[in-house]
Amino acid sequence: MEPVLPVYHQIRRTIKYWILDQRYGANDKIPPEHELANQFNVNRMTVRQALSSLVDEGLLIRKRGEGTFVTHNEDLIQGMSLKHINMTNVLFLPLMKSKTLTVFKTEIEPTPLIRKKLELNEDEHLVVMIKRDRLVPEGFRAFTINYLPLELGRRLHEEELLKRPLLKIMEDDLKIDFIEAYETIEASFADEETAAHLGIAPGVPTLLTERIMYAEKGKPVELVNTIYDANLYKCCLHLKKVKRGRSFDWICQITK
Repeated sequence: MEPVLPVYHQIRRTIKYWILDQRYGANDKIPPEHELANQFNVNRMTVRQALSSLVDEGLLIRKRGEGTFVTHNEDLIQGMSLKHINMTNVLFLPLMKSKTLTVFKTEIEPTPLIRKKLELNEDEHLVVMIKRDRLVPEGFRAFTINYLPLELGRRLHEEELLKRPLLKIMEDDLKIDFIEAYETIEASFADEETAAHLGIAPGVPTLLTERIMYAEKGKPVELVNTIYDANLYKCCLHLKKVKRGRSFDWICQITK
């Protein structure tokens, strides 16, 4: 999946979110293509492509002459929901409960890659960068770098960021309704700056998580990189076999 998502994929993830959020339950009929096309302000072919992707995934079932329905396979829905919930527990909650030790906020000219990932317009020449040292409840440190559009970033204050998580400030104070995040997790090595923030030697293996946060209208709101000492991070998976039509597949639930 590319960081800048095509329109049909943005629609697909929104409809999937509606299902996992139980706006549409098992066996429920979803709105017809023309209604969804009007709602998302796209053509019907784009909606059809999004729905076909969800049919391939097993979440939707097409019934000729009747419409498109959410699968009756509640185990599949629950498995995907558990994956979604536990991803939140693993990757969001530790940082939500962390203590911010230091905050540095400035305005910078974004690199071409940051511009692409935040989908900035040509007239957006600056972004706000926020660097934070954080103490996670398990007792280890995290070094976080946030990039935000200028207008949004200027509404954030260092004093408040020392007291409350940035995500909570954006949700509660700025009334931003996040619906989804695109995240990559990869191995890396500590450069001199990262090493100084984490209290480790340069060159030590680290775990880098990069997350792009999306609001309800599908626009990226935040790009955030969080770096951990790789020796202190573990992720456990629970694999569950579920039936998809005439075949079986494995779904992944993150347990820790």
